[in-house]
Amino acid sequence: MEELKKKLVALQSAADTAAQQLRIDQLQRELAELKTASESSDFWSDNLTAQENMKKQGKLQARIEPWQALLSDINDALEMLGLNDSSMESELAKQTEELSTRFGAMKDELKLSGPYDSHSAILGIYAGAGGTDAQDWAGILLRMYLRWAADAGFKANVIEESAGEEAGLKSAVVEIDGNFAFGRLKSEHGVHRLVRLSPFNTAHTRETSFAKVEILPEIDSPDEIDIDEKDLKIDVYRSGGHGGQSVNTTDSAVRITHLPTNIVVAIQNERSQLQNRETAMTILRSRLAQLQLEQHQEKVAGLKGPNQSAEWGNQIRSYVLHPYKQVKDLRTGHESKDPDKVLDGNINDFIEAYLEQNLEA
Repeated sequence: MEELKKKLVALQSAADTAAQQLRIDQLQRELAELKTASESSDFWSDNLTAQENMKKQGKLQARIEPWQALLSDINDALEMLGLNDSSMESELAKQTEELSTRFGAMKDELKLSGPYDSHSAILGIYAGAGGTDAQDWAGILLRMYLRWAADAGFKANVIEESAGEEAGLKSAVVEIDGNFAFGRLKSEHGVHRLVRLSPFNTAHTRETSFAKVEILPEIDSPDEIDIDEKDLKIDVYRSGGHGGQSVNTTDSAVRITHLPTNIVVAIQNERSQLQNRETAMTILRSRLAQLQLEQHQEKVAGLKGPNQSAEWGNQIRSYVLHPYKQVKDLRTGHESKDPDKVLDGNINDFIEAYLEQNLEA
């Protein structure tokens, strides 16, 4: 029985530590505040705000309740063990193993315990050096991430898309909606390099192309990132490109510049100016949140503008289709000899290798 007690006490300590790392107490306070707000008599007078409140409650409960149940069950087992009833030893030993297995499965959440890891994600893909080949490469990457999102059960919505002159994309912005989408995708943030025989020149020579992938935590709630209105320059203009009858006839496109950091977000599509502005503000808040993480600043006021030029030298992953086949992540060393499979959306092994490395760090 003494050995069993040692196992349970160690399990309780490990589970308590994990709950602290995951900020379960803080999440409980946030949930309590949301519940208090939802009990107000005029709660449903603003339907959109009410729905957002309930959505947040659901996400928090899904995060909190399994840990509450685990800690409660460990405590119950320790109390039963304290009765010193030898007839219960076999049952308690079995229960301890089950609790240990549960904890092992839940401990994976520690890989996704960053401040914004539970958020949805905004994915940006931007063609880099390499002309038409690079624009085609950006299109291939978009397909890869859309396939990954579908397989992972996330909902993907293309917010903005700028087609390449001959093929592929100059850029695309996609919302990946679902719990922990940012936490899972943050490993993809950086420059991706492709080496292949070009299908776009008559000599069919080997070409190297680059595309930048930007992964942002979706911040759609203004109270998460405090932006001073006087720091914004907002321009409206007529949309260009393909679209419905409203395109090129109304000032529906919106460009927002955050003056302190010089971050610019431009959104144009067939929707209203108000919707474009809301989308642009969401992306701006998301970029500022990512910048806070990178620069370790507590407040937006302390942020410096991102160094865009340096990012092109920091490739995180190489995809080689010729003269050999290999995908290699340059941060973790993880590699695959099947680039076709990877480009079909099978990137979970690369994601897991990155999360494991960060957890150990």
